[in-house]
Amino acid sequence: MRHPAACGSWVSPLGAARIAAGNLGLMQPHIAGDCVYWVESRPAENGRGVLVRKRTGESRRDLTPPPFSVRSRAHEYGGGAYAISGDTVFFVNDSDQQIYHLPVAGGTPQQLTTARNCRFADLLPDERRRRLVCVCEDHTEKSAQAVNSLVSVALRDGTLTTLVSGYDFYSSPAMHPGGGQLAWLGWNHPHMPWDACELWLAELDAAGAVQNPRCLAGGADESVFQPQFAPDGGLYFISDRDGFWNIYKYADGKTRTVTREPMDHGFAQWLFGMSSYGFMTDGGLCAIRLHQGCSELVRIGADGETQVLAGNFTQIEHLHAHGQRLVLLAADPTHVTGVILVEAGDTTVLSETNDPVPTEYLSSPEAISFPTTAGETAHAWYYPSRNPEYCVPAGEKPPLLVKCHGGPTAMNGNGLEPRIQFWTSRGFAVADVNYRGSSGYGRAYRRSLHGQWGIRDVEDCIHAARHLVSIGRVDGKQVIISGSSAGGFTVLCALAFHDFFRAGAVYYGISELASAMAETHKFEAHYGDSLLGPWPAARDLYRARSPLYAADNINCPVIFFQGLKDRVVPPDQTEHMVNALRTRKPPVAYVTFAEEGHGFRRSENIQRALEAELAFYGRVFGFTPADALPPLSIENLPEGA
Repeated sequence: MRHPAACGSWVSPLGAARIAAGNLGLMQPHIAGDCVYWVESRPAENGRGVLVRKRTGESRRDLTPPPFSVRSRAHEYGGGAYAISGDTVFFVNDSDQQIYHLPVAGGTPQQLTTARNCRFADLLPDERRRRLVCVCEDHTEKSAQAVNSLVSVALRDGTLTTLVSGYDFYSSPAMHPGGGQLAWLGWNHPHMPWDACELWLAELDAAGAVQNPRCLAGGADESVFQPQFAPDGGLYFISDRDGFWNIYKYADGKTRTVTREPMDHGFAQWLFGMSSYGFMTDGGLCAIRLHQGCSELVRIGADGETQVLAGNFTQIEHLHAHGQRLVLLAADPTHVTGVILVEAGDTTVLSETNDPVPTEYLSSPEAISFPTTAGETAHAWYYPSRNPEYCVPAGEKPPLLVKCHGGPTAMNGNGLEPRIQFWTSRGFAVADVNYRGSSGYGRAYRRSLHGQWGIRDVEDCIHAARHLVSIGRVDGKQVIISGSSAGGFTVLCALAFHDFFRAGAVYYGISELASAMAETHKFEAHYGDSLLGPWPAARDLYRARSPLYAADNINCPVIFFQGLKDRVVPPDQTEHMVNALRTRKPPVAYVTFAEEGHGFRRSENIQRALEAELAFYGRVFGFTPADALPPLSIENLPEGA
């Protein structure tokens, strides 16, 4: 028997502490020999990145001891932070960004590089020449932008030698099986890699120097992703030249199409080391493809025939193949993201899933597509409120929490996300919006935000809510919007330029565009050129789209969260907005975390943020959460609220 009770007050076993403890970050699974490796970012260890190894027939073990933390900060977002070469592991250590090595059997890490102002990523072993090839991001000149290049690192003494330079950015070095060729991606400002980049190929001489480099694919209107040599020496890559990220093969001076489908087979390259396909020993390959926000695992035979592989995974974020085995980062609506080994048709979860959500509390995502402005269609995942002990009182509808992802060139899948279940198990409905500009729906949808950031993303969040109100699923008078980073900018635009939402939560969001673009890191320094317009020619537009200058229009309660070590969205972006609202007098709360950067990694801070957001909604909407929550200071809140 379910009891009617005010939404937000429902008792849930999914406490913030439980959610935070289980918020394990998993990255870059890789098969080498009979072992699978991956990196775990552990909130209980202050976000420390630990390299884990699981050998067939043995228990998993940690390879990198404290205080070492496996994490690259190249491009600030990192990725590609380790590599396996024979019996040695190479990894980038977070605290000094240098490369270290240790035996795969474990031991004490030894430092290889001593380039104190450099960061490294996309480590690629070149065993024939006793070196690594990798991306180097040099911050020696403090007054200028970092200098990016491809370098080699000698294993004997850590000496750096520049292989390729001159472009603003490099990624994805790939070595021919015979060691005689090197491929890579490069791009320049003002482009982002998912808009325009180039695939290059060169010969390597006996000493490993680059000879005869030439561009094979890409350009101002083409995005290329994940070059990789097949065992037969053919160079595969992913391109969106036909409107979707499809797979191609370059061999004998010619490029042929491997897949030709209206589905993306690649990802927006926010991280180094991303991988969406791999080769099998029988001549075929396995790949991830995305259709309407869902992932599929497919096998593409040597004859080009595509077969969907059995499995329930609907959100696959990474794939690495070795022999006839695959390792994935994958999830589905009932299982959180895990490291999954696929072998002979069987799947094994290798990572330790912390405290899964009880089945009776699971809210299942529903794919919704809805009309939006300009006669177009946008997409979202809708999660109804669910709790076996409670129901919405008769005649009422649940409040709606609209979530907008960061990026903005990114997407949210439908894999189990305990932080969404935190809300649905307390009586909230959630709409997780993949607004126009999201990846995973083809190039036209991804680029539809060009020049329209702060407009179309906001319109889609509003229309998602209106759609759910119109079909009677949620209460139109209790609609909240929450987002982080670029999603935080979307929240502020929705509140400053529209009178629709009744409250907002902003996690490290941009409030003033000109300073944000001027002060941010190199990778995103010209992101606004496509999303808004070229700077400084579009100066007036940057000001017109900045929520800070429209703060007087915000009349609803807003809570802000900010890491004080954030270099992507500096704290002053939040502080200026908070100060503007303090004088405007809507209810406002500001929660800071002294040791956090862009995104919260420590369990106690993840817990505090969830609890504070819940407490904030309880105060402004008048419900009493069942949780024992710490005090929260809310300025300008009327007495009695």
